[in-house]
Amino acid sequence: QVQVVESGGGLVQAGGSLRLSCAVSGTRISINVMRWYRQAPGSQRELVAAIISGGNTSYTDSVKGRFTISRDNVKNTVYLQMNNLRPDDTAVYYCNVRILLGSYWGQGTQVTVSS
Repeated sequence: QVQVVESGGGLVQAGGSLRLSCAVSGTRISINVMRWYRQAPGSQRELVAAIISGGNTSYTDSVKGRFTISRDNVKNTVYLQMNNLRPDDTAVYYCNVRILLGSYWGQGTQVTVSS
């Protein structure tokens, strides 16, 4: 059974940094796409960043130049390095992975940025 577990959230002041991790277990199949989403209170869940198995990445405009997504294929882990955080980055951050035809979500990790 595939399990997706996020970690690394917390409270940080504006301008600070956090590094989120998402560890995937229960599969020996290569993970095609690994994504980070976020959902702020009263808002829809939005795609923040994605990385495919070949290493290509994409970002939503609001985080370009501040966030970096990376992955360790040996550890089946994806990371999100978040720098120069702003109050509007406050949200629950979710990891999503695609394995063959399946889509798996983690439970989310809270990121709160104070002004």
